[in-house]
Amino acid sequence: MLRDGKWVADWQPVQAKDDKGGFVRQTSSFRHWVTPDGSAGPTGEGGFKAEAGRYHLYVALICPWASRTLIARKLKGLEDVISVSVVEPDLSDQGWHFGDPTEAEGASYMHEIYTRADPTISGRATVPVLWDKKRGTIVNNESADILRMLNSGFGDLADHSIDLYPADLREDIEALNDRIYPSLNNGVYRAGFATTQVAYEEAFCEVFAMLDELEERLGDGRGFLLGGRFTEADVRLFVTLVRFDVAYHGLFKCNLRRIADYPALSRYQARILAIPGVRDTVSIDHIKRGYYSIKALNPTGIVPVGPECSLG
Repeated sequence: MLRDGKWVADWQPVQAKDDKGGFVRQTSSFRHWVTPDGSAGPTGEGGFKAEAGRYHLYVALICPWASRTLIARKLKGLEDVISVSVVEPDLSDQGWHFGDPTEAEGASYMHEIYTRADPTISGRATVPVLWDKKRGTIVNNESADILRMLNSGFGDLADHSIDLYPADLREDIEALNDRIYPSLNNGVYRAGFATTQVAYEEAFCEVFAMLDELEERLGDGRGFLLGGRFTEADVRLFVTLVRFDVAYHGLFKCNLRRIADYPALSRYQARILAIPGVRDTVSIDHIKRGYYSIKALNPTGIVPVGPECSLG
């Protein structure tokens, strides 16, 4: 991790623990927003106007949070507006690293991008990161913010035929996000990185209670979580589902059932994969290699051959 801008310790998955030994996620450090006219967004300062070629996205294909932003970039037609760099899937002792430093302006590790933005920063260097090439700084490293920024912050540079956060569904989207994130999206991490039995079992039960609830919800024949429209709530759920059987079920000990054992969730996952562009954001190879490179959970580094995984 970084301390006052210096790398001081090998990468570890657990940043902090609660009094039960449960995993506590690090808070994002940069919370500025790109807007069509450069005015300030909900958090942070202004000055980040939407411009083609100005912004760069750093992502990892193993990471569900980063994959949220890749899906939005695809669906909103921003591939020629925002450039992208993908880190290597295997986590090094210095965290995320670049196979080709020329893709990251000469940086070898993600933490170097962070110290360019703030030479005294402390904490972990996470992805995704939205970088401003014009100002030479990080705009935002919170995936939920970047997802919404890509949906509406780039104005006429983006495709308006899809709206991931429509005004008439926002209350319902927020309600779903508030329930699915702690119990499932982050719940699998709470199970996988728990340091006590009680913390693990609490997270485990919440993961499968939510999966059971979602199976029932989607079992009524609806196409997506809120009916016929694909929204950011679906993006946020999908990135967890597509990693579940190949990583969370085994490595994170979320092994009561697989997504393959849920008929409605399996059909739902397949529908989302069929949306043009979504499949391009999924790399099962990166997901398996990346998660199983976490030394604290898999010290031998052996990547399992199974399970069979169909993205059909």
